[in-house]
Amino acid sequence: MAVAVIMEFAGATLEQYDQIIGKMGLTPGGPGPAGALGHWVAATDDGILVTDLWQTKALYDAFAKEQIGPFSAEAGIPGPPKVTYLDAHNYFTPGADA
Repeated sequence: MAVAVIMEFAGATLEQYDQIIGKMGLTPGGPGPAGALGHWVAATDDGILVTDLWQTKALYDAFAKEQIGPFSAEAGIPGPPKVTYLDAHNYFTPGADA
């Protein structure tokens, strides 16, 4: 079952986020990592909010352990995010009607 992952990074900036994405080899608007179905990020009053949709929680957890955690630390993000997991009831796939 697909899982929505909401990450709240208190004290983080969009500039740090851009550094992390670069270290992952990802580009804005481009394809995501294997297992990811969707992604967006926005600045908040106290940091950044990242919302992902993954094929499974296990795939997200492995990616978080291997890439999100280490690259966030390298970029100087002050601590781990508050993470909320939600089972996705439905989602849309871009270009599915093409």
